Amino acid sequence: MAKEISEARKKAYYIGMVLAVIGAITFGSVFVSAIMNFGNFSNFEARGKSMAARGFGGIVLIIAGMIVMNIGARGAAGSGLVLDTKKAREDLEPFTRMAGGMVKDALDEADIKLGKVNPEKVIMIKCRKCEKLNEEDSKFCQECGQPM
Repeated sequence: MAKEISEARKKAYYIGMVLAVIGAITFGSVFVSAIMNFGNFSNFEARGKSMAARGFGGIVLIIAGMIVMNIGARGAAGSGLVLDTKKAREDLEPFTRMAGGMVKDALDEADIKLGKVNPEKVIMIKCRKCEKLNEEDSKFCQECGQPM
């Protein structure tokens, strides 16, 4: 049975996404406030403190959200929070399986079959003049035309 990402990790990922979006909106509100109050110097000190707090808080929320998203997507060990290679392999297994499935899909689309192919050995000969590799039955170099 294929391993899936746990519900707890999915929730952590989406909570992290919400935190990052709230942080981006909070950070962006600083610029909106600055534009809307351009040239208005009344209550400048209080507005400046508010904008600085929103800017700093927004950045903190964005960073925290990205960390929580990373842990949710890759698991504690897969994201490097816990240094355990065996657990990291388990945490990242759904993604490595997915990547293998994508490679298989691409090979199927290109009509490439793997496994039971027995290719013949190809011997290449290097040109003495330009050092280009040519097939063994070539009479002339494919690059410079020099006789082989």
